[in-house]
Amino acid sequence: MTVSQNSIDNSKTRVEDVSFLSHVKYEHLVAGVSGGVISSLILHPLDLLKIRFEVNNGLDYNPQYKGIINGLTTIFKQEGVRGLYRGAVPSTIGAGSSWGLYFYFYTALKTWQQDGNIDKTLSPGQHLVAASEAGLFTLVLTNPIWVCKTRLCLQSSVNIPKTHYTGMIDTLVKLYKTEGILGWYKGFLPGMLGVSHGAIQFMAYEQMKIIYYKHKDIPISTKLGVLEYLSFAAISKAIAVSVTYPYQVIRARLQNQIYSFEGMGDCVRQTWLLEGLNGFYKGLGINLLRVVPATMITFVTYENISHFLITFKTNS
Repeated sequence: MTVSQNSIDNSKTRVEDVSFLSHVKYEHLVAGVSGGVISSLILHPLDLLKIRFEVNNGLDYNPQYKGIINGLTTIFKQEGVRGLYRGAVPSTIGAGSSWGLYFYFYTALKTWQQDGNIDKTLSPGQHLVAASEAGLFTLVLTNPIWVCKTRLCLQSSVNIPKTHYTGMIDTLVKLYKTEGILGWYKGFLPGMLGVSHGAIQFMAYEQMKIIYYKHKDIPISTKLGVLEYLSFAAISKAIAVSVTYPYQVIRARLQNQIYSFEGMGDCVRQTWLLEGLNGFYKGLGINLLRVVPATMITFVTYENISHFLITFKTNS
């Protein structure tokens, strides 16, 4: 009797394992990568300027910019079009892989909680957990790319760091040679705190969709229009950015190569002492100007491509 019960339990475990793996679909990976790459290529100059604003503590960083327009025109005058796209390769790879992996993990975890029924409504807490887990998995795989992006974006003809990088591969190699594996994971701790950013964003996004589906009395798997996806993406991103922005400033400052801190605690302390509360929100305006449209582009691209691929696969 005991052996029989164990066999049944093992059988159940195998079925559950297979069931979870069955929720991992490449369509979400492809759709997420597409959305991330497109939005990154369109809005990279704003991303570059945001990073330079973030690390500017008023003491060690040059050049100084007076605002968004002044920053973009100054970079163009001093460094040309190439200057506006410094770090674009790791940025595009990072955005594509991050969004692709995030949607890949998130949809698998979410569908697993739905027991395979994509019309089953989940609670805000369940969306929060799935998004947090997806964010953590993605961060572990992509943090080295973000360090490369930060280092490359901070190079300019005016500000010449101790180590000069010629590209993404060169940056990864030099980081490893000079700082070891830990160099690839600079800013990882605040990045872990930043997982809450994606979790809040996805929870808000999903809850707005659920409210809308209930209002329209339609299944939650129904494909919505572009305007609905744009609206939900913009609002959810604005909420997440407003709540979690300081971690991005701390992460960028830890990843920079111009000046250094002894750790996250030291970075927080020095930022507070030198710049006060405003120091934790450096670049917020330029960030909102960049990430809200970027998120709108990413989510609309993702929703439409994923629906197309899944429908095409089902009808094939």
